[in-house]
Amino acid sequence: MTGHRPPSEDPTTDVVRWAAFSCVLVPVVLLWYGSSFAGATGTALGLAAVTAVCRFLLRQSERGTVRPHTEEPAPHRGRHQRSGSGSHRGARHTGGGSPVG
Repeated sequence: MTGHRPPSEDPTTDVVRWAAFSCVLVPVVLLWYGSSFAGATGTALGLAAVTAVCRFLLRQSERGTVRPHTEEPAPHRGRHQRSGSGSHRGARHTGGGSPVG
């Protein structure tokens, strides 16, 4: 069957395939335009490392969005928690109980 290809089931795989293609294409173009072999090899290794890290991060983000929330998150007890009704630590008081007018 030639011609139309069905859309991919996994868009991350498509992104990684294009990135791998670029890891091959960019050094070839650099060599074509007169760059050194060492420079093209370094570029290929750098692109491969970036591609591997991006692939890892994409997979991790997919796992995070697919994982069902089975547990309730613990209530946040950060440093901005209120300590009683109406009490504000560190607030400046101007004096008496009447508004300044």
